[in-house]
Amino acid sequence: MDEMQVVEFVATYLKKKGFSEAENALQAEIQRTKNNSSSSSSNNNNNAVDVLNDPELSKFFRSLSESEDSPTRYQDEYSKLRSWTYSSLDLYKHELLHVLYPVFIHCFMDLVAKKYIQEARTFFNTFREDHEMLHLRDLQKLEGVLSPSHLEEMEFAHSLRHNKVNIKICQYSYELLLQYLHKTQSTTMLGIINERINFQVSPGQPSTISDDAEVVSLIGSNQDAANQINQKEVRWGLLEDSIENRLEKMGGLLSDFEKAEGENKEADMDENKKRTAEGGKQGASVKKLKKEKATSATAKAARPEANVTPMAPRVKSELALPVMPIEVEQSILEDLRNRVQLSSVALPSVSFYTFINTHNSLNCASISHDGSLVAGGFSDSSLKIWDMAKLGQQTGNSVSQGENDTTPSEDVLGATGAKRSYTLFRGHSGPVYSATFNPLGDFILSSSADSTIRLWSTKLNSSLVCYKGHNYPVWDVQFSPVGHYFASASHDRTARIWSMDRIQPLRIMAGHLSDVDCLQWHANCNYIATGSSDKTVRMWDVQSGDCVRIFIGHRSMILSLAMSPDGRYMASGDEDGTIMMWDLSSGRCVTPLMGHTSCVWSLAFSGEGSLLASGSADCTVKLWDVTASTKVPKTEEKSGNPNRLRSLKTLPTKSTPVYSLQFSRRNLLFAAGVLSKS
Repeated sequence: MDEMQVVEFVATYLKKKGFSEAENALQAEIQRTKNNSSSSSSNNNNNAVDVLNDPELSKFFRSLSESEDSPTRYQDEYSKLRSWTYSSLDLYKHELLHVLYPVFIHCFMDLVAKKYIQEARTFFNTFREDHEMLHLRDLQKLEGVLSPSHLEEMEFAHSLRHNKVNIKICQYSYELLLQYLHKTQSTTMLGIINERINFQVSPGQPSTISDDAEVVSLIGSNQDAANQINQKEVRWGLLEDSIENRLEKMGGLLSDFEKAEGENKEADMDENKKRTAEGGKQGASVKKLKKEKATSATAKAARPEANVTPMAPRVKSELALPVMPIEVEQSILEDLRNRVQLSSVALPSVSFYTFINTHNSLNCASISHDGSLVAGGFSDSSLKIWDMAKLGQQTGNSVSQGENDTTPSEDVLGATGAKRSYTLFRGHSGPVYSATFNPLGDFILSSSADSTIRLWSTKLNSSLVCYKGHNYPVWDVQFSPVGHYFASASHDRTARIWSMDRIQPLRIMAGHLSDVDCLQWHANCNYIATGSSDKTVRMWDVQSGDCVRIFIGHRSMILSLAMSPDGRYMASGDEDGTIMMWDLSSGRCVTPLMGHTSCVWSLAFSGEGSLLASGSADCTVKLWDVTASTKVPKTEEKSGNPNRLRSLKTLPTKSTPVYSLQFSRRNLLFAAGVLSKS
C-alpha cells in the first residue's frame, strides 16, 4: 500500500463516517502538498512520515482494514463502552449513561441493515435489560424488526435511522467520552456516535439527575424541526365574549368574594363572643383563637397573590360558536359567582366515586361538570351512566356504582331484584375506551375499539349519531369547552375535529409517529393538544389543522393532558408518573412534577387555575400549587431548581387507581376509580 492509497483510504473512511470537516481539511492538505511537491520534493522526502513502517499508524490502519462489517465488533466495542460507563465517576456517570441507549439501538439496527439478523437478535437480547425501565415501549416496537426492509417499512425505525438524537452533556463528560473512544480505538462506536448523536455541550458542572427529563430529547424526533415549529405565534388568551369575561367586567366575582369575606368576619365575631362568654377553658380558647387568626391572616395574604397574576389577553374564536340558552347561561353565572376561591391554604373538597364489582372490565370513567352524572365504559362494549340523585333513592344503604351490576346481560333488574341503578347504552361492537359529557350534561360521547364514536342523549337514553372516520381503535374523545365540537384520538396516529351535526370530520391532524393516546381542548377552542406514544405532545390550530407546538421532554407515552383556565399553561402526565408543566407561548417546560410512582391517568386545573389535581394508578390524588411554579425568582430560574411546583397534599385511596378527575364550576373536585382487589 503506497502513500496515495493510504490517503485515499483515510479520505473515504472520513466521508463514510460523516467527518466532513476532517475530510475537507485532508483534501485541502493534499492539494497544498501537490502544489508544493515540485519545489520541495527533496525536503518532503527527508521529513515525511513513514506510514508503512510507523508502528502506531500501522496498528491504526490495520484496525481500519479489518472488516468493519464483522458483527463481533459491535458486541465487543459496545460491551467495553458499557463497562467503562458504569465504572465512571458518579458525578459524570448519569450523563455518560445517556449515550448508551442510542448507541445500543443503532448497533442493533446497523446489524439488521447488514443482514446479520441472528447476531442482531443476540446483541438485542444481551443488553436490552439495561434500557427496559425507561424505554420498554420502544424496545417492544424494535423487537419486531427482523429484516432490513422492516427498517424502512416501520415508521418508528425509519425515523430513528434518519434523525439524530440530541443529548445535553457537560464539557468534561464529553471530553472523557472522546478520550475513551480514541484511546481504545473503538472506531465502530465512534462512527455511530458521530453519525447518530448531536451533543449539546455546556460548560460547567454536569446536570443533576433531577433534570434528566430535559437532558435527552426523544429518540427519532427532529429537534431542529420542533424548534422551527415552536417559533409560530400562539394566541393563548381567552374568548372575548366568554361568560367568564362578561362576569369579570360586571365585577361579579369580586363583589361576591368581598361579600363572602364580610360574612366570614361576622361569623368570626359571633364565634369569638361565644368563646369569651364560656368559662373554664378560657386559656385554650384564647390559644385556639390566636391560631385561627394566624391562619386567617395567611389566607388573606395568599388571596391577593392570585389577583396579581396578569389578566389573560382576549382573542376571537375561529369557530362558529353555538348559541347558549339564556337559562343555561344564568345557571353558569350563578355557579361562577359562588365559586370557592382555592389556594395553597384553601384546598378543595373531594367527592370520590368508586366502581366496585366491575370484574376488571371498566376501561374509563367520566364525570359531568356538576358531578350529577357518572359514566363508565366497559370491555363488553357497553356504556353505563349513573345518576347520583337517583342512586341514593334506590335503597336505604349507600350504594356504590356497579354494586348491583353482577351480570353482563342484566337489563332491567339487579342481582337483588331491585331496579338497576344505572342506564345502559348499547351500540358499540368493541370495548369502550373513552367517554365525555358535554358542558350541559345532556349529551355524552363514547369512543371504542370498533373505530367509531357515538353520540348519546342522556335525556332520551338513546344513541343519536355514529361517527365513522378512523381506521383503528379510538382511544380518546373530548367535547370542546363550548360543546357542539369535539375531538378524537386514535391508534391510526391521527386526531380529528368533528361537529355534532356532521358525520364526517372537519379536520384531520397527522404528524405523530405513534398512537395518539389523549387530547385536550384549549380554553378558547382555537387549539387542541394531543399526547402520543411517541413521547411528544403536539398542539394544533383547529382552523388550519397545522401543528403550532411540539413539546419534547417526556420519557414514556403521554396518558393525560390539562389546560389552565387562562389558556397560558398546559400539564401533561405520562406512563412513568411524571407530570410536566408547559408554557404554551414559548413551548418550554416550566417544571417537571415528580411524586407519582405509576401512570398519571387524569389531570385537572381548578376553576381559577391556582391548583392542579393529578390522579394516578398508584391510588392517589395529588394537589399541586400552580401559582408557585409560574412565579419563579430569577436567581432560582438560573440555578434550575427542579422543585418549583409545590406538592400541597397527597390524598390516598384504600386501593382505587384514579381514572378520572373533574373540577365543578364551583371548585368541588370530583374523582372516580375502580376498586382494585390487589
